[in-house]
Amino acid sequence: MSDALTYLVKARPDAVGHYFAFLKACGTHLDPKTRNLISVITKVDAQTARGFRQYLNRALREGCTPMEVLDALLMAFPTLGLAKIVWAVDIILAMDLPGFDPAALQAGGTTAPATPPAAAPATTPAPEPVWHDLLATRGVEVGSTRRVECDGRAVFVHRLSTRSWKVYDSLCPHQTTDLPHLALQGHTLTCPKHQWQFDIRSGACTAKGDQPLREWPCRVEKGRLRAQW
Repeated sequence: MSDALTYLVKARPDAVGHYFAFLKACGTHLDPKTRNLISVITKVDAQTARGFRQYLNRALREGCTPMEVLDALLMAFPTLGLAKIVWAVDIILAMDLPGFDPAALQAGGTTAPATPPAAAPATTPAPEPVWHDLLATRGVEVGSTRRVECDGRAVFVHRLSTRSWKVYDSLCPHQTTDLPHLALQGHTLTCPKHQWQFDIRSGACTAKGDQPLREWPCRVEKGRLRAQW
């Protein structure tokens, strides 16, 4: 919920409260997955990026598959049009959600061809994770944390000990909010949107939420810290 809506709920609960009660009652006879999937389409139609990410994550948590999300977008083509569908898919790709890459979608498809081809083409393997050079280890104090941008991705790097490092994705697992370095106080990383808190030493969620930070494999080579994604 935006700050403005939160304000209206507190300032005029008599009016705005009835509106939210109405919305909740409208979905009484729908299962959570369907209800959130419908909300996904409404957010695409309105081109509300924040709401789209929020309800997409909810639909996926309720068991919606990536293929069902794409089907819903395409079924709504007469209303959405191609431009809004492409807008939504751009956001999905930027969120880097598991299961949405073409190889995974093709492997998970349930529709078989009517006539099998004479010679099936070789399946294109998923791209192998790549090791990315993050920073020089020299000068990074034990117990310190840095936010590093590398090859189109931002990560938090924490040095646990002389030989132990942690590398986390900068996106909050709740609604993929990009966490700034200012969100870190001591060893606590707090998402500015909904106050999910994480211990940067372990990645564990310590308040509000129930999902840890995404951790990337890392290693030290010739005085350089590298991470794999």
